[in-house]
Amino acid sequence: MDITLNLMSVDEKLLLVRLMELYQYEFSAFSSDDINEYGYYGYDYIDNYWNEKGRFPYLIRVDGKIAGFALICPHCDYRKETDARCLGEFFVMLKYRRLGVGKYAAAKLFDLHRGPWEVCYWKNNVPAGLFWKKVVEEYTKGHYHVCGTESSHNCGFTFEN
Repeated sequence: MDITLNLMSVDEKLLLVRLMELYQYEFSAFSSDDINEYGYYGYDYIDNYWNEKGRFPYLIRVDGKIAGFALICPHCDYRKETDARCLGEFFVMLKYRRLGVGKYAAAKLFDLHRGPWEVCYWKNNVPAGLFWKKVVEEYTKGHYHVCGTESSHNCGFTFEN
């Protein structure tokens, strides 16, 4: 299985919009979001990934087929360093889950962007919490901090690589 992670060009923005709809449909189980009157969830920050410093949109492929995306941004909830990175959104299509695609893509992202990291998920998204705990724990060899509180809906992990 050949897993690749490539920075998306502005010509691929419409592809990201479409993939984001799949992601948000699935995520609506945790967010309770509804589609708008046009049948879309929408995502306010798409353009920012080509217009704002520190944002990086990546396309994940498996054997040349589109398998998901990862969006890195500099807007962290818990890290305050100016060079900190946050995984804004991360999506692997159902077909490619439990095959190591997400773990590989996450590790590759961390390697590509060295420094302070924050990886968060919504507390009620238990599958994401289990996935990110395993990935971060393995990647950092246990050298990470847990962030978030009982009252916050957003929690996760911080680390440096």
